[in-house]
Amino acid sequence: MDAQQLAEAARDAMWANDHASQGTDQEVISVAPGTATLAMTVRQDMLNGHGTCHGGFVFTLADSAFAFACNARNQKAVAQHCSITYLKPAHKGERLTATATECALTGRSGLYDVAVHNPAGDLIAQFRGHSRTVPGQHVETPE
Repeated sequence: MDAQQLAEAARDAMWANDHASQGTDQEVISVAPGTATLAMTVRQDMLNGHGTCHGGFVFTLADSAFAFACNARNQKAVAQHCSITYLKPAHKGERLTATATECALTGRSGLYDVAVHNPAGDLIAQFRGHSRTVPGQHVETPE
């Protein structure tokens, strides 16, 4: 299995148990070693008191993209620290896209940036995630 096939197999194994991402109707658009793109459409039940998408849902989308990117090498990884900066509001019906990109991978620690865009290409939020690998793999690989 090459690196891309392994990333796709890890994605499939993670997705099967990722009820949080499924519950917000996210879609994995693409995955490759160290990167992932996910999308989600803002629903009525995701709106806050201002009538815009609640930041927690934007964070959830970005965090999911981060998770798929840092687990795409088939080594289990978890979030060690995350932060987000909200730049523009998202509105009902907008399909948001989150693209995670690996910035650094050293030993058990990884650093990822996630950009969340609206359909017009406007940057809605910028997320940074620090990952830490833990024991285990998502799919068995021959030795």
